[in-house]
Amino acid sequence: MSNSFKYNLKIYYEDTDAGGVVYYANYLKFLERARSEAIYEIGFSNTELKKFFGIIIIVKSCNIEYKKPVILEDKLTILSTINEITKTSFIMNQNIKRNEEMVATANIHLVSVNSDGKPTKIPEKLKNKLNEYVN
Repeated sequence: MSNSFKYNLKIYYEDTDAGGVVYYANYLKFLERARSEAIYEIGFSNTELKKFFGIIIIVKSCNIEYKKPVILEDKLTILSTINEITKTSFIMNQNIKRNEEMVATANIHLVSVNSDGKPTKIPEKLKNKLNEYVN
């Protein structure tokens, strides 16, 4: 089993700014989609986590480094890996590549919270699956 999640996307006109490059805030959407797909890949969905476990996963902090500009119709791959898991949170590194060229990197701290927004334990079933992807 690979220890990273892979998500592919293509850049559309709506993703770009007046300069013709991807608008910086859109990277957050791309990274979120990749994380949601990672959750699906291990057999869960965000809706199921809320319904069956009473949790949602939120972003506590996010650090992005933009390395190269991305333009219309570029095809990108986001590789997501997990660096660390605690009782209530995990840290995910996400690398955005165009072919083999690194265009951006992100370090995301994610927290499991209950309906009151308070940190709560990551369900064991989810934690066990996430552990399979720890680097």
